[in-house]
Amino acid sequence: METYVAALDQGTTSSRAILFNQAGEIVARSQHPFRQIYPQPGWVEHDPMEIWATTARALAEAVDSAHIDPKQIAAVGITNQRETTILWDRRTGEPVSNAIVWQCRRTAPICDQLKADGLEETVAEKTGLLIDAYFSGTKLQWLLDHIPGARQRAERGELLAGTVDSWLIWNLTGGRAHVTDYSNASRTMLFNIHTLQWDEDLCAALRVPMSLLPSPRSNSETYGVIAPELPGLETLAGIPICGSAGDQPAALFGQGCFTPGQAKNTYGTGCFTLMNVGHTPVRSRAGLVTSVGWSVKGQTSYALEGSVFNAGSAIQWLRDELKLIDSAPMCDRLAESVPDAGGVVVVPAFTGLGAPYWDMYARGTIVGLTRGSTRAHIARAVLDSIAFQVTDLVRAMNQDAPCPITTLRVDGGASVSDIMMQTQADLLRLPVDRPAQVETTAFGAAALAGLAVGVWSGLPVLERLRRSQHVFTPRQDAKSCEAAYRQWRRAVERASGWIENDV
Repeated sequence: METYVAALDQGTTSSRAILFNQAGEIVARSQHPFRQIYPQPGWVEHDPMEIWATTARALAEAVDSAHIDPKQIAAVGITNQRETTILWDRRTGEPVSNAIVWQCRRTAPICDQLKADGLEETVAEKTGLLIDAYFSGTKLQWLLDHIPGARQRAERGELLAGTVDSWLIWNLTGGRAHVTDYSNASRTMLFNIHTLQWDEDLCAALRVPMSLLPSPRSNSETYGVIAPELPGLETLAGIPICGSAGDQPAALFGQGCFTPGQAKNTYGTGCFTLMNVGHTPVRSRAGLVTSVGWSVKGQTSYALEGSVFNAGSAIQWLRDELKLIDSAPMCDRLAESVPDAGGVVVVPAFTGLGAPYWDMYARGTIVGLTRGSTRAHIARAVLDSIAFQVTDLVRAMNQDAPCPITTLRVDGGASVSDIMMQTQADLLRLPVDRPAQVETTAFGAAALAGLAVGVWSGLPVLERLRRSQHVFTPRQDAKSCEAAYRQWRRAVERASGWIENDV
């Protein structure tokens, strides 16, 4: 009888469930979007109950549409938007507020104070991270300080906190398991990536009671089973939840980047370039961060990472706010209608700039406009901006890594854009390898879960499942690409520090 693994892919804008067979092929899927909440400029929130409801609904629908016996599902794996932070009642399971999303910049002043207190070196040495509002720790501190009564309730042991992985596992197990995996924990600014434990000194510095925090666990082990009392999921009761990883390390795993030096970029709401650096963390000197990639069967692999906050979201901005396009594919068609961006450069720093700049106060900028600029030029400039940002990351990574990247494996929704992938290959002067199975994030979660229960015997088996769909190689001459990149860097300077630190 065929065996399947379910992956829950809880992203920034939607919750998905995908069923994979042992060949790594998709047999069923379901997806549901949920609201994006913007209370103030630079603030981003989600409703945790919507996250849970859309995830549970997607799982039930995917299993139903597969027309299989639920007993054929050997395991469930979870992958999630990282850093998004939730605080909830230990007894009732009710969130005390909306989740603060990874993109949210409200905690920038807290970060400024931590830097003023001289904590940058300690945070970098212990966590592999930089002090930035991107990471979870300051979000949790903000919730405790600004939700009435939250800090007092937390100190009495009445509340729990976690990232989306913890929230989903807690709900799926009926409140029986409060855990997180090492990859998600390593994005909190509270976790020591060398000891794989919460750090007491950092928790004290950020005023986070350790009693709130989930138990850190490896990425491929059983955390619990689906509870029997969950409405709509009764037929799945007892299935083990045994794989978990943040979306970006899950994609690195799903791309088969098991050897140090292999790298991938995911083109999603943001862009995330990760490189496997092996079993010893690499300290970045070029504005990148180091996190746990995964820990499987006692072996921990680390990843060097660069994060871009706004990539696919810039295409959504063209569609939803500017109304210049009706759909994401229309952005490609417009971009292809002109030979280049006509001198227009877009810097989509809607929520600041991530790696390698780490400018919390930068804001979006368009430069190079003339009377002859059209929406086609702006569409082309938006696609170019995504490729430019990834080029920033790869150049920084090549400064830090012991060996240069020779091929970039790509995935994510925007990687379907041929024109953008070709631009990326031109700028990097490297092959850009797009897989036949583009759902690498979900497959990474499934693979971690499947390894835990023996669906797949080891990494070599998983590596053989990956197939290339198209490899883009450089076409444009290097001189013109370098000139375009210099123009991009000048535009970034215009966007940098747009909001003064004391505003």
